[in-house]
Amino acid sequence: MCGEKENTEEKIMKAAFDILQRDGLAKTTTKKIAAEAGVNEVTLFRKFENKKNLINVTKEFYLKKFTDKLEENFDYTEEENIEEYLNKTFLVLGMLELEEEDAKIVRVALGEVRENPENKLLISEIVEPVFRKLEGFFELQKEKGEIRDINVKAISLLCYSILFQSILIYQIHHDNPNFKQEFTGEDILDIIYNGIKS
Repeated sequence: MCGEKENTEEKIMKAAFDILQRDGLAKTTTKKIAAEAGVNEVTLFRKFENKKNLINVTKEFYLKKFTDKLEENFDYTEEENIEEYLNKTFLVLGMLELEEEDAKIVRVALGEVRENPENKLLISEIVEPVFRKLEGFFELQKEKGEIRDINVKAISLLCYSILFQSILIYQIHHDNPNFKQEFTGEDILDIIYNGIKS
């Protein structure tokens, strides 16, 4: 019985999440969610009380799954060198093997900012753990003498920005047959390691 309850709640959250990323918050209705989940609205309200609560619980659920994956991907050990770490983060996550569910949470976060610029909760929840991991890694490399005395916030922002923009570009263009990926993660990393001067 408990498994059935969880299953119904998960079906409702999945439907809410799919509609939210597809139609945006303003067009996400409890009627649409119930229909897509295959339940009636009474069940939806009994389990989540109201639309606002359902949306909040749904965002938290999917955000947690995504940020856990991000944190794991950006984890590092003291022995890991810069090439190993950046190859892992850029080439595994960044170039660009996001699962559809991961891409959806990015779309929902961006849609949330677009619909309500004051509300940057999801996007900041995605950015913060990655940024902290990058800062920690580069600070460790500086302490070990592996990199010169640079501003670790600046290099963390640079790496995160490249990664995040790569994800966005890929999401926009990956279905376009005229889009050719004319650069690779290795090309980006080569510029980070070697700079642009000849």
